[in-house]
Amino acid sequence: MRLSHRLFCALIACLPLPAPAFAQSDDVRVARIVANLSPNMVKEGAPIHGQTLAEAMAKYHVPGVGIAFIHKGKVVWSRNFGSVSLGGRPVTDTTLFQAGSISKPVSATAALHLVQQGKLSLDANVNGVLTTWKLPPPTDGGGKFVTLRELLNHTASISVHGFPGYAAGTAVPSLTQILDGQPPATNPPIRIEGIPGQQWDYSGGGYLIVQQMILDVMNRPFADVMRDIVLRPYGMRHSTFEQPLPADLRDQAAVPYDWDGTPIQGGAHTYPELTAAGLWTTASDLARFMISTQKAIANGNSVLSAATAREMVEPGLGDWGLGFEIGGQPGHRYFWHGGGNAGYQSIAIAYEGTGDGAVVMTNGMGGYDLANDVIRTISREYKWPDWQPRTVHIVRVDPTTLRQYVGIYQVDPKFSFSVTLRDGALFIQGSNQQAMELWPMSDRRFTFVVDVDVEFQRGANGEVVSMDLIQNGKTIHAPRQ
Repeated sequence: MRLSHRLFCALIACLPLPAPAFAQSDDVRVARIVANLSPNMVKEGAPIHGQTLAEAMAKYHVPGVGIAFIHKGKVVWSRNFGSVSLGGRPVTDTTLFQAGSISKPVSATAALHLVQQGKLSLDANVNGVLTTWKLPPPTDGGGKFVTLRELLNHTASISVHGFPGYAAGTAVPSLTQILDGQPPATNPPIRIEGIPGQQWDYSGGGYLIVQQMILDVMNRPFADVMRDIVLRPYGMRHSTFEQPLPADLRDQAAVPYDWDGTPIQGGAHTYPELTAAGLWTTASDLARFMISTQKAIANGNSVLSAATAREMVEPGLGDWGLGFEIGGQPGHRYFWHGGGNAGYQSIAIAYEGTGDGAVVMTNGMGGYDLANDVIRTISREYKWPDWQPRTVHIVRVDPTTLRQYVGIYQVDPKFSFSVTLRDGALFIQGSNQQAMELWPMSDRRFTFVVDVDVEFQRGANGEVVSMDLIQNGKTIHAPRQ
């Protein structure tokens, strides 16, 4: 979750299952998970008292959730909560969600398979195989060409971070129109913006070049190529890259919902940016993809050799491999990706060595926060070494000091934060959002439950003049009014 106004906008009958008599069964574990989700942060020494999954779904305005848990390379349980639409049918194991950017590692798998077949090269100039469209040279790229490897690991310095899709009733551009930023495409042209290979910069646009490369070497519809190379071999029988979703599958799709709990107008957006955002899938199917990748890393499979799969999850610049972000510690690494399209948010994570992992798919824009809560709770339940809530050591701050921080802090003309003192504690509240308690870590630095730190700044005369909001190395400065 990135620090933005949306972070604060996202904060503004799925009951725990009864526990059977035998301890540590899947049902017992699922019951504990859905009864007490782990928050972002916990106070040091305090027990975790989180919200239930039902409460989180209501809070984040998420009608439906699909969860699949992976252990020792198998889907050992999958559970579904809520409905495909408010008041509609329950979510099931065959309910389709848009996977968003999780389409990227699935597409990368197909590209790497074609590398093994000699149809693509990881390190050659991409223009060598592009025939329908060519990547224009940069105005100042140091004479370097772009490679498939750089496109897959986001180091090609290619423009366009992501895509909003196309609402029902609007014209859908061709791939070349998207690549050149020509109407009806809504994005700017996809071009080289720096020197390829020198820095990491996430680029959905780069994956569109991969899509064109696959089309040019295969001369077949992209969805058919993905079905034959990846989806069928990996047992993803309920998944497709067809955009828009074919009429005979629409009844299986979850309805997408916005931040405020209203349906996305016209339903699911169409994403012709297939490699970047085009996959329709289920939680269990996506778990099968993660398991197949685990198995390929260990011993290879019919799609990827072990050497290729291991290269796929080798961390490079920005801790990214060829399609996945890589985390964890040496000897216990995990690969993962999040995904977000209009009205759909999901997370998929898997460990290389242990065969553990999980997938959470939702049909609400607040679903990414909910999915993080679920993943953290699974991590707590199964004692993973990562994805645990942050433990915060709380200190006592003199009430006189706390009173000095009360005030209005302006981020921009349309958005501000109010800091108030209530019952001996500071609270922060974004414009038109709920107030949240600030936990003191020192007499000037605080944090709150969305894992954002607040540091108050004083001027030369000691008066409080501003506050900084800090998350993931990024800072928003807010002067005091």
